[in-house]
Amino acid sequence: MRISDVIEEFIKSLFNEDDEYVEIQRNDLAEQFNCVPSQINYVISTRFKPSQGYYVESKRGGGGSIKIKKVNLKNSNYLMHIITSIGDTITANEVDIFISNFLSYNIINPTEAKLLKVATSDNVLSVPQDMRDKLRANIFKNMLLNLIDE
Repeated sequence: MRISDVIEEFIKSLFNEDDEYVEIQRNDLAEQFNCVPSQINYVISTRFKPSQGYYVESKRGGGGSIKIKKVNLKNSNYLMHIITSIGDTITANEVDIFISNFLSYNIINPTEAKLLKVATSDNVLSVPQDMRDKLRANIFKNMLLNLIDE
């Protein structure tokens, strides 16, 4: 297991059922894992993004306090959060990451994942490249809207 994976699992283990957030000291965590503080930053910036169900607040000074908050993962709230976080364009790779996260959180089932992937693939979006990511974002957001439970 890579150090990044170990740090990620450790941070996730800090959350209890009732915890809305955890607060960590970057320097303390770096010392605990015998790594540089930038490694902690890397893990947080790549593994605790809004698209993965987290908000991160950083405070400067005093060892670099970091507050990581879980987004409410009730399906409709989570999907609305994702829809509003997607900009005007999205790449096929970004869609794949979202779909993978949705599957891991049981937000969608494998059939829905396949449909989302096919509908947003470059094979289907036969428009000029400069318009493809914009069209993909529109399709993806509309499909997600239709997955939201009333």
